[in-house]
Parts: sequence; C-alpha cells; structure tokens
Amino acid sequence: MPRSNRPSFGALIFFAVAFALGTYFTFAAVQGDFGLFRRAEIAAEADALSRDLDRLNAEIDQMSNLTLRLSDSYLDLDLLDQQARSVLGLLRADEIVIR
Repeated sequence: MPRSNRPSFGALIFFAVAFALGTYFTFAAVQGDFGLFRRAEIAAEADALSRDLDRLNAEIDQMSNLTLRLSDSYLDLDLLDQQARSVLGLLRADEIVIR
C-alpha cells in the first residue's frame, strides 16, 4: 500500500495545538491582567495620581502658609480682617452693604 504525501493526523493535531497555544499566549500578553493594555492603564492612572498628589501638596502648602500667617508668633492683620469679614460677616463702621 503506497503512502500518500498528506501530512499525518498527528502532525495536524500538533500544529493545531501549537497554533491554539500561540494564539492564547499572544492574547494574554496583550489583553491579560499583566498585558500591554493593562500596563498602559496603570501608567495613565499613575500619571493622574501624581497630578492629584501635586495638587494636594500645593493645597497643603497654601493652608500651612495661611495657618502660619494667623498664628500667635506671626499675625497678618490683613488676613485676619479678611477672615473676620468672610467667616463672621463683620463690617467696618464706614462700609455700606449692598445686596
């Protein structure tokens, strides 16, 4: 009985499994939990959190400055006047309120 030139059934199974595994690992490398897309998401999130941290540090610096300016050791009278007006609603005698 002569052998045909067709590949054997075992070789077809081997290449099908190899192709399926290659496809799976390629998909996992791109879309998986540790894939390229997730890495890009993490980098974007890190940038956003870094910007938030910078903004919050600036707010902390501003609050520290205002706290120092209203402390017992250094009193800024203009800032005290501004805070008394905005928080307590105080006015000077020579001012007129228009609503």
